[in-house]
Amino acid sequence: MPMTFLWPQFLWLLLAVPLLVVVYVWLLRRRKKLALRYASLAIVKQAMGPGMGWRRHVPPALFLLALCLMLFAASRPLAVVPLPSDHATIVLAIDVSLSMRATDIKPNRLVAAQEAAKVFLQELPKGIRVALVTFAGTAQLVQPATLNREDLVAAIDKFQMQRGTAVGSGLVVSLQQLFPDEGIDLSEMIYGGGQKRGKSLDEPAAGKKPKKEFVPVPPGSFESAAIVLLTDGRRTTGVDTQEAAKMAADHGVRVYAVGMGTVDGEVPGFAGWSSIYMKLDEPSLKAVAFATQGEYYYAGNAEDLKKVYAKLGTRLQVDKKETEISSLLSLVAAVLSISAAALSLLWFNRIL
Repeated sequence: MPMTFLWPQFLWLLLAVPLLVVVYVWLLRRRKKLALRYASLAIVKQAMGPGMGWRRHVPPALFLLALCLMLFAASRPLAVVPLPSDHATIVLAIDVSLSMRATDIKPNRLVAAQEAAKVFLQELPKGIRVALVTFAGTAQLVQPATLNREDLVAAIDKFQMQRGTAVGSGLVVSLQQLFPDEGIDLSEMIYGGGQKRGKSLDEPAAGKKPKKEFVPVPPGSFESAAIVLLTDGRRTTGVDTQEAAKMAADHGVRVYAVGMGTVDGEVPGFAGWSSIYMKLDEPSLKAVAFATQGEYYYAGNAEDLKKVYAKLGTRLQVDKKETEISSLLSLVAAVLSISAAALSLLWFNRIL
């Protein structure tokens, strides 16, 4: 993104810089003509001392550069710079379906996911809030976004496995946490048109605020939040996964999908279970990541899972924001001005 300016009209002041250079050269020539009136130029050079020829240009050059930066700062430039995120929110959406009991990832998939999530929390900067969502037959928020890592670890340790795998519902509940004022309704998405639990969808619920008009944004453009989705199976119930992914994309939220478990569906110790529902649905997870401008990772064992979370931690630490850099330029200009004055005083016993 190119640099922009809040007050671009002040850039015209930079035209005065070449004029100052011309004045400086004129003063040097004028001083040289005065020096020729001395009886001997050798006496002048001896008085100046060795090295004084180039040194006399350093303080004015530094001051001129400082002036350019001050004029540039006056135009209030904006630049996209990476900044440590102090208000970002990460939602961990973790599968707690019964297939997470499988021991192909030691000691089992759920324990490996819990330990990797704890490592992830340790790697994140303390200023990033984290929320926890679990999903099986349905999805629920088990820990609202918080900076308290102890509360998050306690919530992770209390995961309870259930039947079913509602991947899409997990994404929708994650978006509910990130956008609480938008009235995202999971039940409405599941039950659909007409009636919902015996009530007309046209009748607003008591005490419920009317929905605000939603305007989609480009995928991946919302830099202050992300969803980390971890699952070992495929959707069996709840909101369609790709529908939920489109909702995340329309909100600009990236989804980093982590697939764990078996790709072929054969899991030791789960005889009698349909391999269709035990099989990791990699195409669906890759489609979710692609639609939201996120990424997909496969974790075949506990160590791979920890590495994936460590990699995610480094990716989610900074936000790219358009920030005014006038103060930074002014600081550099002040340092250059002080340096110019100090050198002039040190070398010539005068300030410029």
